[in-house]
Amino acid sequence: MGKDSIFTLLSQDAGTAARTGAIDLPHGRVATPAFMPVGTNATVKAIGPRAIEEMGFSIILANTYHLLLRPGAQLIREAGGLHGFTGWRGNFLTDSGGFQVFSLSALRKLSEEGVAFKSHIDGSSRFISPEDAVAAQAAFNSDIQMQLDVCTPFGTEEREAKSALELTTRWARRAKERWLRERDEGYQGSLFGIIQGNFHKEMRNRSAGEILELDLPGVAIGGLSVGESFDVYADTLAHTAALLPAGIPRYIMGIGTPDFILEAIGNGIDIFDCVFPTRTARNGLLFTSKGPLSIKKAAYERDFGPPDPLCGCPVCATHSRAYLRHLYKCEEILYAMLATRHNLHFLGDLVRRSRYSIEHGDFGAFKRAFLSEYSSGIE
Repeated sequence: MGKDSIFTLLSQDAGTAARTGAIDLPHGRVATPAFMPVGTNATVKAIGPRAIEEMGFSIILANTYHLLLRPGAQLIREAGGLHGFTGWRGNFLTDSGGFQVFSLSALRKLSEEGVAFKSHIDGSSRFISPEDAVAAQAAFNSDIQMQLDVCTPFGTEEREAKSALELTTRWARRAKERWLRERDEGYQGSLFGIIQGNFHKEMRNRSAGEILELDLPGVAIGGLSVGESFDVYADTLAHTAALLPAGIPRYIMGIGTPDFILEAIGNGIDIFDCVFPTRTARNGLLFTSKGPLSIKKAAYERDFGPPDPLCGCPVCATHSRAYLRHLYKCEEILYAMLATRHNLHFLGDLVRRSRYSIEHGDFGAFKRAFLSEYSSGIE
């Protein structure tokens, strides 16, 4: 994008492709690598915007599909976009609804024009085109918006994967045209294209070439973490990431566990998101330096130690495993609030430590040490 580039490369790791940088967006600078908490309905469940900001997060994700159904793009526009509607002072990335097209496949029908689908809320018939997705996200005043794409699951036959890739490219071209019109009318957000191709390397090569040819401000690697093994994920990620230019931000969609995140960072990925840390927090799983901890277990009934002795979050400084287990068993709302804060702090701290290690040229050693400790098991 030349002089209009939103990305600045700041440092490169000595032994891996990991890098630090900054993405300059309308609502502030995002230091990368960065994890984005997911706020599907314009809220990260069980935690408020000030607490997210206090933890150091500068960008969160909201979902176009869900927000189009409720409360609708026009209401959000009238409220001053997502920022005016929610009070979040940082940046918003909004996905296009493409993943919901994938995950709710029984309720949708693809065509060249777009996606016809039935609302999972009331069964009403809806339709979204690539242009509609751009217009809706512009109404949201998204700082980064994603093109409408077609995601395919692991194991998809080659012909179907090729068709999804080709449709994604055609939709990306149409999305760019509409995005440029929105920019002419004052919208300041950036459009990212999405690379598909399933797990076929030749298709990944083709998709990357076609999407990058559009010269958009950023690019996402789509179609990973869709049922494949870690080894297949790592191999496809490394192949695709190597095709991307250095001068734009790189986004991988839908990863939220330490092993997947560190693998992405090691391949030069800048931003990533997932509902996993917040969803599993609400369902009784806490991240710790020695691996996941299921607070449901009876073993923690009289455990008065913190969830993670090495964690510096306010939850670990104040509350015990026994208390959190009690709150969980009683279905207290406070449990979800505390567990969510802890898991987000854990991932935010992991990414901050990753940035520090990249700046000092030893990300590879940091990754190995972290994962060795993480896999050692809860005491």
